[in-house]
Amino acid sequence: VQLQASGGGLVQPGGSLRLSCKASGSIFSINGMGWYRQAPGKQREAVAAITSGGSTNYAESVKGRFFISRDNAKNTVYLQMNSLKSEDTAVYYCNAGINTGWGSSDYWGQGTQVTVSS
Repeated sequence: VQLQASGGGLVQPGGSLRLSCKASGSIFSINGMGWYRQAPGKQREAVAAITSGGSTNYAESVKGRFFISRDNAKNTVYLQMNSLKSEDTAVYYCNAGINTGWGSSDYWGQGTQVTVSS
């Protein structure tokens, strides 16, 4: 099982980016999916999460600006990031609880860099 994240890049303050993360491999079902981020010199923090049923949760710092969604048919989770700020600069990682039929485990994507700068 692999998670492949994409969509990061350089954007000006106030701009938008959309991250994608696709799960592939021997997948029986996917439970919760989410996005985390890690800025230089800081610990990894949770940004947004979505259950298999579509319920969402957000970090206070991104509420109203970031929106998580998923396409279960494509095994893909998205993070729409609007009104980006310099403090959103970080490496963003996707995470998913995946059941391979032999049990469930947490999987992580490789990370995608988001830089917010003028």
